[in-house]
Amino acid sequence: MQTSTFLPLVLGLALSLPLSAAAETPATVGTSPWGRDDQLGALNMMTERSRASILSRITGGTVYDLSVEYFIGMPGWHAAGDPRYQIWMTHTPRGTVTDDPLQVGEAANGHVSYTGSAISMYTHTGTHLDALNHFGLDGEIYNHFSADEHLGDAGWQMTGAETIPPIVARGVMIDVATFRRLDMLPAGYRVTRADLEGALARQGVELQAGDVVLIRTGRMALYEHASRYMDNPPGLGLEAARFLADESHAMIVGADNLSFEAFPSEIEGNYVPVHTYLLAQRGVPIMELVNLEGLAQAGLYEFAFIGGSLKLRGADAAPLRPIALPID
Repeated sequence: MQTSTFLPLVLGLALSLPLSAAAETPATVGTSPWGRDDQLGALNMMTERSRASILSRITGGTVYDLSVEYFIGMPGWHAAGDPRYQIWMTHTPRGTVTDDPLQVGEAANGHVSYTGSAISMYTHTGTHLDALNHFGLDGEIYNHFSADEHLGDAGWQMTGAETIPPIVARGVMIDVATFRRLDMLPAGYRVTRADLEGALARQGVELQAGDVVLIRTGRMALYEHASRYMDNPPGLGLEAARFLADESHAMIVGADNLSFEAFPSEIEGNYVPVHTYLLAQRGVPIMELVNLEGLAQAGLYEFAFIGGSLKLRGADAAPLRPIALPID
């Protein structure tokens, strides 16, 4: 399946296949236990004490960069009509000699080599964090903020990406691909609760409340080949998402794929039930396109996670540059 057929899979096939979960009571958005004005949801679990605790365990050594590179032709959501990543030069050493944009003269422009560039992209491009307003239910997002009341021409007035604080927390990678004795999970594979529990047991790691939990499918190996990377990726199932959010109390969940969840949908009438469950019902942000290959090669399953997303006011996601540091 090529990139151009990925969107029909999500929007068409997902809606046309009623599964057993379709009989469930229609979902509604969640109410925050942190109050009617809360915009952070599960991020409230991060405190001064929790940050100090994980920072005190850092041992030094290798710093693992969990972000991907941005480049023309990279994977993205252009099949859904969103813009591709673009970069273009606004100033070049030779061009400034001709144009003299700062009016400093030919000699100065010839001596000072000036380079500048600009970029354009969808907010869900590359390694990024979904804000709680990314998906809602029946016109509302988490904690009952509504599009009618809280969405303006310049973006959401509540739960925008600018509200996301810097993340300092315990991180856990669950390497489902290795648990299944595979380099990469098969196309369309739906990660189950049993997969997560089995991989955690193999790794000898237990989840704790407030963790940043990252799922490795192995899909990142195809990142340089955009059409293959985006072709029917493996992803999380709803049962697994409930295990992470409801029972394990994860603060953030993420994966190394583009869509986080698997398709077709498990819920009739909802083409992204994992997204709406986590974001709209549970207030748990989702991280996507996380590069977990370095952690997998090192066998590092528990670490200090540090990352800050761009403060894009009113946005539904923001690029993120996360790192992982070994701990004792």
